[in-house]
This record gives sequence, structure tokens and C-alpha cells, in this order.
Amino acid sequence: MARGSKINSQLCPGCRRLISRDEPACPYCGLKSPGVWWKNSRFSAVMADPDRLVVLIIGANIVMYVLALLINPRGLSLDFNPMGFLSPSNRSLVLLGATGTLPVMQLHRWWSLLTANYLHSGLLHLVFNLMALRQLGPLVTQEYGPYRMVTIYTISGVAGFLLSLLVGIPLTLGASAAACGLIGAMIYYGKSRGGVYGEAIYRQIGGWAIGIIVFGLVMPGINNWGHGGGMVCGVALGYLLGYQERRRESLSHRLVGMACLGMSGLALAWGVVSSLFYLGS
Repeated sequence: MARGSKINSQLCPGCRRLISRDEPACPYCGLKSPGVWWKNSRFSAVMADPDRLVVLIIGANIVMYVLALLINPRGLSLDFNPMGFLSPSNRSLVLLGATGTLPVMQLHRWWSLLTANYLHSGLLHLVFNLMALRQLGPLVTQEYGPYRMVTIYTISGVAGFLLSLLVGIPLTLGASAAACGLIGAMIYYGKSRGGVYGEAIYRQIGGWAIGIIVFGLVMPGINNWGHGGGMVCGVALGYLLGYQERRRESLSHRLVGMACLGMSGLALAWGVVSSLFYLGS
């Protein structure tokens, strides 16, 4: 290659196939102006890769868990009961953004409906939810696209916690309401698509849903309202947003997904900053 020449090929930000930078639209997925710089930014690269996007969400959950441990180390539980081991104090969790009637109705922390998606009450709680996200996230991203996956995750979590608030649960948190939203979306996808693949997805994810319901009925302290609200919301969003085989991700899907990411990021940042300010005052 001659010195100073410009490479005129790239991976399409939409479908990750090799195309020319000068294409007015991707010949494979139809994405308009795939060579525009902002469609090839680091953010777009993360959104185009299911693994990197899911790792980003998982990383945010882990960071918030570690912060909850560090904010009030004296309140840390070292109970050798598996469900209570390495549990942050309720004070730490409320400061960072746990939700429920106490934070929302008494402290007016409505933004906690977003931040509670990224907080966990113990190590085992965190591990279970992150395992579910690691398996469900790439599948939902594959069938719905990254922006719709983020939208489903965020709004389903909020819906689950809002239902919990309405029935009077004082304090709740965890990624399980959002994960149940991903389950609901895949249940809708499998049933709607049909065929061998769709039926296989429907049976597999339906088994997850049944397992979560049974687990919630057997184990004490499980927020079944949050799980149910998140799952029903996921089904509704799957229907309203559509999936890739029926409708490619549009500009409106991208804008809503970016808004969900932006609001979640701002709410998490506010939770951290306000916690440090409160502790330092």
C-alpha cells in the first residue's frame, strides 16, 4: 500500500460486515451513511457488539456494588449465611439509590427507580443477576438490537420498581426486574416468530420464567411484584418496539435507547456524588 493512502473500507456499524466508507447505505442491513464519523465512534462500537454492551452493563452493576461496600464499611455484613455474605448496609444502598416507598415517598428520590437497577444487597444476589444478564443480554441484543435491548432493560426495571412502590414495598433493588423484562421480551419474540427457532426460544425462556416464579414463591424476601412487573413490561415492549426480523432499529429506537443510557448514567452519577457529599458533610 502506498504511503499516505487512505483505507476506504470499514465494518458497518449496524451489521459488522465489510463495506466501503463511501456507500450511501449498507448493502447488507440498509443503514444509511455508514461511513459518518459518529456512527463509527467508540460508543457506536460498544453498541454494535453484544458482548461489549452487556459487559458495560455488568461492569456498572459491579462498580455500584463495590461502592456500596466502601461507603459504609462498618455496616458491612460478614454473615456466613450465603444470602447475607458481603451485604452492604441499608444506609449505603439508600444513599446510592435503592428504591421503594421509603426513598421515593419520604425522601423524594424518584431517580432511584433508575439506579435501583444497578444495586444489589449481597454477593450472591449480585452473582445470580449478573449470570442472568450475561446469558440474556447478548440474545436480546441479537434479536432486538442494542438500543432496544437497553430500552427494554431500563424501562422494565423502572416498571417493576414502580409496581413495587404502588403495592407498598419499603425498600427494593437489584437487576432482576430488568432481567425479567429481557425474559418477557424473549417470550414475546419466541411466540411471535414461531417456527423451530422461535418455539425453541419460547420453551427455553419460558422455563426461565417459571423457575423465577417458583423461586420467588419459595424463597423469603424476593420482590415478586418487581419480577412480575418487569416481565409483563418486557412482553409489552417486545410487542411495541418490534424485533429485528420484522423491523430494523430506526432513529427513534436509537434516540430512546440513548436517552435510557443517558438518564441511567446521570442518575447513577448523582447517587454517587450525593452520597459522598452527605458523608462528607
